Amino acid sequence: MIDKSVYGPWAVVAGGSEGVGAAFAEQLADAGINLVLIARKPGPLHETADRARARGVEVRTLALDLLDPGALAAVRTVTDGLEVGLLIFNAGANTYGHDFVTGDLDGVQGVLDLNITAQLALTHHFGALMKARRRGGIMLVGSLSGYLGQARISVYSAAKAFSRVFAEGLWLELREYDVHVLELVLGVTRTPAMERAGLRMDLPGLRVAEPDDVAREGLDHLADGPVRVAGGNAETAERRSGFPRAELVLGAHEASQRLLPSST
Repeated sequence: MIDKSVYGPWAVVAGGSEGVGAAFAEQLADAGINLVLIARKPGPLHETADRARARGVEVRTLALDLLDPGALAAVRTVTDGLEVGLLIFNAGANTYGHDFVTGDLDGVQGVLDLNITAQLALTHHFGALMKARRRGGIMLVGSLSGYLGQARISVYSAAKAFSRVFAEGLWLELREYDVHVLELVLGVTRTPAMERAGLRMDLPGLRVAEPDDVAREGLDHLADGPVRVAGGNAETAERRSGFPRAELVLGAHEASQRLLPSST
């Protein structure tokens, strides 16, 4: 179980309302760590908060779109004065089904602003406080998509590649201050967002992870940064890091097409 003396007494979970974020919240609550949960949708957010409170911890909620220009200030109104020992950035935005050159450029910018700009803002703020206290942890939830370019999610894939490389550098910067940094890379995970997207997760041979399992793996390996590929997908990540790139990108593209909902 995660160590409250290292990562407590408070944790901030951005994207903490459902799926993997909710699993993080419940497991942290089981460890006795108080929570600040941030998410756009008030309904699932409050449901997760209630489940965490039932485990005996204090929970504060913030129904917030992290794309809002005042998002960091809003987060600070809830967290200033709290000793935050753990930041989990689980918020993310995808662009399934949109080619870049014919897609909405404003939507693309939103993907970058959430997956990169908002992540940097929260990491900068809480990371500085952890560095000064010389303890804590930062977990950035990534994706196997960040290991190679993919059609119709090219910007999302690039943003996840940024996050992984950023985590590696941040891990180097903060390790001497006993602040742990981990990029937790997820593969196909059975979350409400995946279900809403209509992705097929019943294909023979497809490795599908459960939110509770990947959240537990991340918390168990928080001190083992800079990168942890969850759900038994390490070999896939290694393959996607190789050469020749054209063969790898085309092969992954063909495999990914099977996941998309049928058009008939």
